[in-house]
Amino acid sequence: MWTRGARSRDRVVRNDPALYDRLADQWWQPRGVFAMLHWLAAARGRLVPPAPRPDAVLVDLGCGAGLLAPHLIGKGYRHVGVDLSRSALRQAAEHEVHPVLADVLAVPLADGCADVVVAGEILEHVPDLPRAVAQACRLLRPGGVLVIDTLAATALCRWLAIGLAERLPGLAPRGVHDPALLVDRTVLVRECARHGAHLTLRGIRPSLTDLLAWVTGRRASVRMLPVPTTAVLFQGYGRKQS
Repeated sequence: MWTRGARSRDRVVRNDPALYDRLADQWWQPRGVFAMLHWLAAARGRLVPPAPRPDAVLVDLGCGAGLLAPHLIGKGYRHVGVDLSRSALRQAAEHEVHPVLADVLAVPLADGCADVVVAGEILEHVPDLPRAVAQACRLLRPGGVLVIDTLAATALCRWLAIGLAERLPGLAPRGVHDPALLVDRTVLVRECARHGAHLTLRGIRPSLTDLLAWVTGRRASVRMLPVPTTAVLFQGYGRKQS
């Protein structure tokens, strides 16, 4: 199901799901190779509204080790996490995430089971974007909220998120992204609308002053700030039609 490609010189296998098991000890390290995923989880959590009812469910597609969990405290959701990595799900369960071992292209959960569906930093890893969107929207109740963040299919994004970020310590593991799988924003919005969720996009980036302070050890984390372009890293927010 995963698209793979190798850089012949250094044998980097791109978008290899085994990478997450090899780096399993890094998930909760604030200065580890997944540090930026912590910053993104915080920004994602700010888009999640308080639970609209008792027993509300949030389905977290590609949940990894549950980095979103601290940012849902007090919001009132049963947090269900879907991922292919057993080692990541074991860690997610330690943070009160209910783990589901599954592919985000075939989620074994009922239609309309979720008040919120979150797809954070996962859509740029799947080989079938329309199918992933269909699954996310299928899980949503009418009136439910869809929250997304991902990487855009642009030359600028390929240079920044792959060419540059994968060479800077702490920003991204080598080989984590396949440039062929970056997300076409037009297709994403169209497919969400086709399944009844009208998505609004906004660009985000790390605060440069925070990033400098983080690199020099003066900050523990980095804020993600809105920017006028969605050409690199962007969030999406939508609500499924009632």
